[in-house]
Amino acid sequence: MSDALIIFIKNPAPGRVKTRIAATEGHAKAMRIYLELMRHTRETALELDVNRFLFYGGSIKYGDDWSEEDFQKHLQAETDLGGRMSAAFQRVSETHDKAVIIGSDCASLTPETVREAFDALDEHPFVVGPTFDGGYYLLGMRRHMPELFKNVAWSTESVFATTTERIKSIGGTYHLTKKLSDIDYAEDWERYGWKLPEIDKKEFKRKYGNEFPSE
Repeated sequence: MSDALIIFIKNPAPGRVKTRIAATEGHAKAMRIYLELMRHTRETALELDVNRFLFYGGSIKYGDDWSEEDFQKHLQAETDLGGRMSAAFQRVSETHDKAVIIGSDCASLTPETVREAFDALDEHPFVVGPTFDGGYYLLGMRRHMPELFKNVAWSTESVFATTTERIKSIGGTYHLTKKLSDIDYAEDWERYGWKLPEIDKKEFKRKYGNEFPSE
C-alpha cells in the first residue's frame, strides 16, 4: 500500500494536553475534550484505506483505544515539533509513495478531507490543510522534504505562510484542502456542541497509567 497516514498524539496526562483550555476550564474538562478529539481522530483514520502510523509523544501505550492491528505504533523523536514531524515523514517515506500527517486537534476533520489530500498528491508534490489561526491541520508530500520543518515559528500565525513560501521556493506546487479550525480554546470546542461523556477513571488509569484529574 503506497499511502501512509501519520497521526501525532500526546499521552493523556494532566498538564500535557489542552493546556490553554485547562487554564480557563480546569484539567478535567481539558482532558475530556482531548479524549473526545482523539476518539474523533481515530474514527476518521479507521475510515481510510491507508497504512496508519501512530506517533506517541512520551511513551508508546499498548492496550489503549488505538488497536495495534489498525495502527503501527512509534515514538516521536525527542526534538522540537518540526524535527518530530520531519523524522516521522522520513520514516514512512522510505516505504510509501505518499504521506499525510494530521494531529488530534481538529474536530471538523473528515475522512473525505483526508482522502482529498491523498488524491491531490497525484497532481501536486504537496498538500496543505490551513487553519483559521494561520497554522495547518494537515500536511502531505510525495517525498520527504526536511526544509519545510526547519526554523519555523511553531504555534504562531505565520506557520502556514512560512510553509507555503518554502514550497514555492523549491519550485513545488501545492493543493489546499478546506480551511478548518483547531480546538485550542474552550470557545473553539463549544462551537461544536458535542456532549462530553463520563469517564471511567479506573479504566483511564489502566490504559494510560495516570490518575484522571479531579473535577
